[in-house]
Amino acid sequence: MLRRLIANVYGRHLRVRRATERGDVPGWVMITVMTAGLVTLIFGVFSDKITDAISSAIDQVTSDTSGS
Repeated sequence: MLRRLIANVYGRHLRVRRATERGDVPGWVMITVMTAGLVTLIFGVFSDKITDAISSAIDQVTSDTSGS
């Protein structure tokens, strides 16, 4: 009888828990789309400076390791 009572209470707990957990998929989709938009905008505006900075950093690293 105690097992049946525990199983009943646990089953009700799971049903209530599942009913209240719907998730927030639209929020995550909005954050992902906004992040992609910001990255695209920033790279579009500063692409020359970003490319120059990365090329300069790579040149410094490769010239330091090849000279040793």
